[in-house]
Amino acid sequence: MGILVVIGRLLFVALFLVSAYGHLTRRKMMAGYAKSRGVPAAEFLVAATGVQMAGGSLMVALGVWPDLGALILFLFLIVTAFWMHSFWKESEPQNRAMERVQFYLALAGAALVMFAAFAALGPGINPGITGPLFTIR
Repeated sequence: MGILVVIGRLLFVALFLVSAYGHLTRRKMMAGYAKSRGVPAAEFLVAATGVQMAGGSLMVALGVWPDLGALILFLFLIVTAFWMHSFWKESEPQNRAMERVQFYLALAGAALVMFAAFAALGPGINPGITGPLFTIR
């Protein structure tokens, strides 16, 4: 089962690593979009969320407190879904459809399940560098 967990972790974080790279290398462009969605201090927050995604992803991928990494990604996804991708506020059908696709609650659910699994099952499910930081019984 360990190899399946590792493969699942890597597949899960691939999207976040690519997105983190974009946040950090195309900060000004992404900040423009964030400003259009009403984000204050957009350039700083784009960089901060890039670091957040990179850090959480690497924690999950490498198995360094993967429960905490999954929780970090969950928090990013919840805030981003409702603040940046509020499709219900869009009046134009094309924009509404684009924002609906970006509304990543399914990924937030997956991150929450990953957090719970790592924290509840402990190091036995996690072939990685460390065990989980949290314990759920």
